[in-house]
Amino acid sequence: MKLVYGTTNQAKIHFMKRRVKRLDIEILSLEDVGAPRFNIEECGKNQLENARIKAHAYYKALNMPVFSCDSGLYIEGLDDARQPGINIRGPGDRMDDNEAIDYYTSLATEFGGFMAARYQNAICLVADNTRYFEYMGDEIASERFYIVTRPHEKRVKGFPIDSISVDIESGLYYYDIEGHEEKYINDCYVAFFEMVLTELQMG
Repeated sequence: MKLVYGTTNQAKIHFMKRRVKRLDIEILSLEDVGAPRFNIEECGKNQLENARIKAHAYYKALNMPVFSCDSGLYIEGLDDARQPGINIRGPGDRMDDNEAIDYYTSLATEFGGFMAARYQNAICLVADNTRYFEYMGDEIASERFYIVTRPHEKRVKGFPIDSISVDIESGLYYYDIEGHEEKYINDCYVAFFEMVLTELQMG
C-alpha cells in the first residue's frame, strides 16, 4: 500500500520509513507525488487536531491515502503558560533549528542544567472520502528524557532537540546510544499501521 506522508520535514519521512519497513507499506513524500505547495494553518488545540487538519488538507489536495503526525513537548516543572506543547518551535513555528537549541538550552539552565521532558504524539490517516483513522495516546508517546544545556556535536536537520536530549537511565546523549530512535518511540506506530491495513483489507 502506498501512503503519502503529509509533511515537508525530510527527517520525519526518513524516520517513518525506517519504522515501517517490515510492513507492506511504501511511504511517499509530498515531492514524490508532485504535491502543490500550500500553507496549512495548524490551528488545532492539541497535536491530534493538528494531525487531523494536515491529513485531511493533503488528502483533499492529492485524493490519495495520506497521513500526518504531530507532536507536543511537555516539560516537567514548567508552568502551564510556558509549556511548549504543540508550539515546539514557538508561537507561529518561527524558530529554526539553531534558535530552538538556544531556547531550550537556556531553559534548561533555569532548571540547574537539565530538565525532564516527554513528547506526546498523534497520527491521523485518511484513506478515502469516508474512512480515516487516528490515534493519540501514551502508547505512541516518547519515554521521559532530559533536555540539557550542552548540545551534542551531531545535528540532524529538522530534529533540533535531539542534539540536547539525554537518556535518563544511562546519562548518555541519545546520539551516543546505538539505535537511539528506539528510545524515543516504540513500535506502536507500526501497530497503528497494521491495524489500518487490516481494516482496509476487510473493507
